[in-house]
Amino acid sequence: MNTTVSRPAPRVVADRGGLLGVLPGIILLAVIGYAGKVTEQSITAYGTAHGIALPNIEYVLWAILFGLVVANTVGIPAAFRAGVDTYEFWLKIGIVFQGVRFVLGDVLKLGALSLLLVAIELAVSIALMTWLGRRFRLTPKLTSLLAIGSSICGVSAIIAAKGAIDADDEDVSYAIAAVLALGAFSLFAFPAIGHALGMSDAAFGMWAGLAVDNTAESVAAGALYSEAAGKFAVIAKTTRNATIGFVVLGYAIYWARRSQTSDIANKAGFLWQKFPKFVLGFLAISVLATVGAFTSEQAVDIANLSRWAFLLTFAGVGLRTDIRQMRKQGFRPFVVGAIGELAIAALTLAMILAAGNLLT
Repeated sequence: MNTTVSRPAPRVVADRGGLLGVLPGIILLAVIGYAGKVTEQSITAYGTAHGIALPNIEYVLWAILFGLVVANTVGIPAAFRAGVDTYEFWLKIGIVFQGVRFVLGDVLKLGALSLLLVAIELAVSIALMTWLGRRFRLTPKLTSLLAIGSSICGVSAIIAAKGAIDADDEDVSYAIAAVLALGAFSLFAFPAIGHALGMSDAAFGMWAGLAVDNTAESVAAGALYSEAAGKFAVIAKTTRNATIGFVVLGYAIYWARRSQTSDIANKAGFLWQKFPKFVLGFLAISVLATVGAFTSEQAVDIANLSRWAFLLTFAGVGLRTDIRQMRKQGFRPFVVGAIGELAIAALTLAMILAAGNLLT
């Protein structure tokens, strides 16, 4: 049903001729992303030339909006879909390269606090979504998928959990549609709330990293607030993403004991399979930057590569958000998701505000 669910990128690439199969979609991502960048620069240049104080709307939002318009008007032709699906790959590349902007001491300092906040967020998200799913009489596996997606990294976590708990495609579709709809909403709501509360870049970035499910939307929300907030969102979100193997393993064992799927013989192998490898890449680049492996010019070039990768990512976020398909999913998963996400957002916001000076 929903094209956002059933096309794992590696399989599609193989089926459609390798690089040639994904090239049209990658070009589309680049065109839309670059159009967002040109729009941002053009508005800024116009305001400067005419002495007008225009709002600084960054390319992140323009790329997403342009992608949304294309996806929900003319749609994405079949020849472009495999390439558009690579947007998560560009996201991971961007996060790895962004490690050059973090010295290891800062990462470890923030990581300690992040771990505590992530632990609380995980426990509350899983418990709340499980309770809401039962109250609204969702299927047990759909409830599990919503809990996994809301607690870790949205669509990626749901897809990782699908095979582990032997979930039906329909349940996966419902869960992903709910997460995507709420992620799109967060792009507009979170920055507005952050500005209204006068949150610091560090505080807002941490909040976006903890409360927004999908990694792409989380990083985008941080970047929409400020470049510095985007950096903090990356750290908080990668810390949260690193728990995916443990959480999915826990659910897999739970469903195995209910005789709903096969047992897991090699738990260590399972953890490594599900662990997001790009987190290790981010840390490796950060270590190299800490020991001075890059000159200042090289560090700037690597950081620019990160921005170019994100440009493709944010275009993909818009292109993969099909509002028409979301309306077909029914209301109950969205109600559960909306109530749960609002509660999680409020709780994490309270934790961030309570942390106060520790995040500045």
